[in-house]
Amino acid sequence: MTPPAAPTRVRYTVLAFLCTLSMITYIDRAFWGSAQEDIRRELGLKTVADLAVALWAFQLAYALFEVPTGYLGDRFGPRKTLIRIVLWWSTFFCLTTLVGYEFGTVALVGTAGLAVLVVFRFLFGVGEAGAYPNIARALYNWFPMSQRGTAQGAVWMSARFMGGLTPLIWLCLVDPDLLGLHWKTGFWLFGGIGLVWCLLFALYFRNTPEEHPAANRAERDLVAAGRGAEPIHGGVPWGTLVRSRNLWMVCGMYVCTNYGWYFFMYFLPDFLKRQFGGQAVTLGDRAVMALLAGGPLLVGVLGCIVGGRLTDRYVRRTGDRKWGRRRYGILGYAGAAAAYGVAIVGASNQNMWVFAGGVALAGFFNDLIMGPAWAVCQDIGRRHAAIVSGFMNMVGNLGGVTTIIVTATIMNARVAAKEAELAPLVAVVGEAAAAPQTLAAREAGLIEGYIINLSLYAAAYVVGVFFWLMIDPTKPVVPDDPPAPAPPAAEAGGGELA
Repeated sequence: MTPPAAPTRVRYTVLAFLCTLSMITYIDRAFWGSAQEDIRRELGLKTVADLAVALWAFQLAYALFEVPTGYLGDRFGPRKTLIRIVLWWSTFFCLTTLVGYEFGTVALVGTAGLAVLVVFRFLFGVGEAGAYPNIARALYNWFPMSQRGTAQGAVWMSARFMGGLTPLIWLCLVDPDLLGLHWKTGFWLFGGIGLVWCLLFALYFRNTPEEHPAANRAERDLVAAGRGAEPIHGGVPWGTLVRSRNLWMVCGMYVCTNYGWYFFMYFLPDFLKRQFGGQAVTLGDRAVMALLAGGPLLVGVLGCIVGGRLTDRYVRRTGDRKWGRRRYGILGYAGAAAAYGVAIVGASNQNMWVFAGGVALAGFFNDLIMGPAWAVCQDIGRRHAAIVSGFMNMVGNLGGVTTIIVTATIMNARVAAKEAELAPLVAVVGEAAAAPQTLAAREAGLIEGYIINLSLYAAAYVVGVFFWLMIDPTKPVVPDDPPAPAPPAAEAGGGELA
């Protein structure tokens, strides 16, 4: 007998495409954290907190359009949806560079420039929304259940790795001792990379193994055995979804993730410059500072790998999917809360290495939950995996909006309090003479605001532990259809012989 053919490995090439896409999404987003000081100066704004409205405009759009774009992925397949997503966001990522330009008598600076920036950031968020739910759907289509946590871990590992390198990439592009490019050139460069990805993805990717000519029967059967041969569909039981307690527990859990995590993406580079920037004198010092700014995401690479592999290994060995997902979520959140406590000690005592170690550990423990969290969406979403993932990411990113608003509000409040303490001096000597003291007070207020916010990030992870305890990955949000009753023997064509 001819031995059965071994499964082809097309799914791993598919995973490579999805990991590359994940890397691109994080370059585009992490550029903002590194470029916002240049953008602030271009617009003539006082502090980075003044850009908060542009930050949360992106997050709000990203959250609101997660579910609709997840639905498109379930309805039309991830191939068309992901191509549309990347084309859209790459366009508006590049258009961000219009801020600061003068068009005749209209200069896009100050309030006008900020308004245009907010619009472009909102549209950028609309475009990027749905990327990860559709990645989740693609992985559901291409990987058996026993490999989904590992595959999700690889996707998030790629994102964290490239997001962590972005501050160093930014330094290489714009530092006058290196390439010395304008910040807008960097935006055009990486916006163009997204367009190249679209072309290659369109040529290679197909929605399912059944559609891909390079996937053999053995690979198709391997994948189908883990998910069932479910077609892409249009009917979505929205009422059942929104009434699912399990789904809302998953969403609440992801709010806690994003609330603590967005500090790394948007505020950490600014905090390092303000609190420890005096130590970055040489090019080598600035390179170290850039690596520290990306530290939580770089260390998060390991967390993504470990979390994804541990959850899958536990499920394979025990068959207990409930605790195979839960236990690593709980461990990750508890560790992240403790790590933020270490960071607070370092920040308060102006010890850069203790602070950097604390936030790096927080990044590791946060990302320990990424494989389990997104695998849960596939576990409970099944044929609605993209929509369920979209719900989780939508509500979680509303938590990200809250992070930005609360963080900026606290920082501005502390700055206002410090400036109010100087009001008597300013009244006596005038604003010009008191400018150095005003600047110092503003910096002190921002640092105090940051430290208060670090405490809130730690508290969010503590709350997240309780959400993980209430998540049950074994209960789908839409119950499976009961099997059809077997027909009577005579009707089945296997009854009495004629």
